[in-house]
Amino acid sequence: MMKSAPLLIGLSVLSLFSGCSREKREIIILTGSSTVAPVVTDAAKRFEATHPGVRIEVQTGGSSRGIADALSGLATFGMISRDLKADESELTAHRFAIDGVGIILHQTNPVTDFSRQQLIDIYTGKVTNWKELGGPDAKITVASKAEGRATLEVFLGYTGLDSADIKAGVIVGENQQAIKTVVADPNAIAYVSIGAAASEAAGGTPIKLVRCDGIEPTNENVAAGKFPIMRPLQLVSHGEIPATARDFLDFLTAPENADLIESHLYVSLSK
Repeated sequence: MMKSAPLLIGLSVLSLFSGCSREKREIIILTGSSTVAPVVTDAAKRFEATHPGVRIEVQTGGSSRGIADALSGLATFGMISRDLKADESELTAHRFAIDGVGIILHQTNPVTDFSRQQLIDIYTGKVTNWKELGGPDAKITVASKAEGRATLEVFLGYTGLDSADIKAGVIVGENQQAIKTVVADPNAIAYVSIGAAASEAAGGTPIKLVRCDGIEPTNENVAAGKFPIMRPLQLVSHGEIPATARDFLDFLTAPENADLIESHLYVSLSK
């Protein structure tokens, strides 16, 4: 269901031809955050099962794309994994979950905890070897998110850094790219969605989430507001929401569908 090619309509009618028959289906398009996309994709499948006249397209590209596409009308909803900024007040945010941003290392790395200052030192190039942090005598491979990614903005907010301060050896886009970087390089460090990382680790991917400021990166700590790096998961809309799109938004935020959100290890707001 996830697509990479851009579409040029937000909510329209798709005409499907089968012989001489013609079926019209409404299309709801969502673009943006790779953190939000998997849970929205699952919700879309469940919604389509009971709404055969509706097709939902989910595309990634980062929160900045979600913002731009919602404003321009290329998407019915933008998917973002951060708060709206002051200059984005034309949009309306629809929050449905909370996620933490966690630090991941390779499973073989013995380091288990970072303070905020240690992360600042790593990401500004002041600390370049794992032995300075109790790890092996090996150069740290610093992976950071690309400009326009909400995870980068959340991380910068936590560390107090500007993007120009970051000294990264690897620039990644989606969560999966960051995870693959750490899997391929035992000396790498990256920051990703806690939900995405926890799901991968539970499935046997050789990565681990580590403590930040002594706090375990768990859903329980995110839900309690204890984990220091947190952000909302939201859909954003511009102007009036078409009726079918409103139905899907209500569906996503309904308590009976909280299991979809929790299956991705995010904290649902509907309970």
